[in-house]
Amino acid sequence: MAEDKEKAKENSAQEEETPAPAPPSRGMSLVDFILRVVAAISTMGSAIAVMKTSRSHPSFDNSVHSTSRQYQDFPTFKFFVLSNAMAMAYLVMSLVLSIFHIFKTGAKVTRTVLVILDTTIVCVSTGGMSAAATIAYVAHKGSSEANWRGICERYNSLCERVSGALVGSILGIIALMLLIFLNAIALSRN
Repeated sequence: MAEDKEKAKENSAQEEETPAPAPPSRGMSLVDFILRVVAAISTMGSAIAVMKTSRSHPSFDNSVHSTSRQYQDFPTFKFFVLSNAMAMAYLVMSLVLSIFHIFKTGAKVTRTVLVILDTTIVCVSTGGMSAAATIAYVAHKGSSEANWRGICERYNSLCERVSGALVGSILGIIALMLLIFLNAIALSRN
């Protein structure tokens, strides 16, 4: 019995010596805030760039008329704009929690919620970006199997804007992925 009491005292002494994990630093919370701002700006820019895309091209058949191409003509571009607008709205709203984490670095529940919601928004944004990238590729290259010609020869500025918007969306997705890793690291420190 005496031996058991001594072992219990040794174990409790060892547990007391083990330092408690340090909460995430304010620097991590500031990086979180900055990444959220960058992601919000890039997704907003991507959505606006595609929404403002409207180009017409003269067509000479039996009569002179012009054909117009807008993002509304392509359902995948509508989804791209919607997914980027959703991501931007979420990122702006999540800035409140990011500011909260700057002042209270040890918050676990809100960081867990952010990881779950960030992951959801990454999935939605990636779906919209990949759908738009597929249509942009077909617009540039066409499809010989389907006998589709590329439309970028006629609507070059539309294709350039969409390609630029895709780059902005990819930057937003990368920033969101970094946010997930950053918050996961912060949670592991708690």
